[in-house]
Amino acid sequence: MTAPAVDGLRVVNEAGVLRITIDRPDRMNALDLAHMTALGDVLTAAATDSSVRVVIIAGAGKAFSTGADLAAAAAAGGREATAEVVMDSANRVVRAIVELPVPVIAQVNGAAAGVGASIALTADLTYASENAYLLLAFVNIGLMPDGGSSALIAASIGRARATRMALLGERLPAAQAERDGLIAGVLPPDELAAHVDAVAARLARGPRRAIELTKRALTAATLTALDASLDREKAGQAELLQAPDFVEGVTAMLAKHAPNFRS
Repeated sequence: MTAPAVDGLRVVNEAGVLRITIDRPDRMNALDLAHMTALGDVLTAAATDSSVRVVIIAGAGKAFSTGADLAAAAAAGGREATAEVVMDSANRVVRAIVELPVPVIAQVNGAAAGVGASIALTADLTYASENAYLLLAFVNIGLMPDGGSSALIAASIGRARATRMALLGERLPAAQAERDGLIAGVLPPDELAAHVDAVAARLARGPRRAIELTKRALTAATLTALDASLDREKAGQAELLQAPDFVEGVTAMLAKHAPNFRS
């Protein structure tokens, strides 16, 4: 497998385990369009690479991923890409994870926010550090959940809990996420990587075709609404990304004061 086209994304394939590390610790592993596109490229290529038997997605430093790089987007003054292009790049990552014929493990070492939370929860198995948390931060900047999270979270923990996360924009600690059935397990920080490696090694030794068909069956049974949700999220987010409330939300976030939404 070829190296990704951008710095800040490390890819290593060893003994059937493809480890993808988002390596932008200075940006809390936030993803701009180039990095989101590169992540989608790597995941798409993995689907046809017979040497890959399991995929791990991890974050370097203190965070898994804090989602879209809003500071970079603000600096670009909206010139980076249209809202539709940005949404398509994120949705491509989610669809690639779901459609991969091999299991995907998310190693959540810290904050998983925005589309970073969506990527973590799209994985087949999500293991988190005790000090990690999930955050659907969209409402805090005048947006709606995306990356399929409106379907993924409701499918796992039900409408009421998903609505609370989406509308209140509160952190969900990893321990609570495990109790709610949203993630597979919680580990002490110094045990997380070793545990994920052990699970990955076990899966890599397993029967590839049986695992593929099992993943496909579970996805079909639990995520029937995912494609429709991605389409709805794209349409809604494309509208909201161009609205005054989003500008106010990002400006307030970067200036570290409360937003004054007017819609």
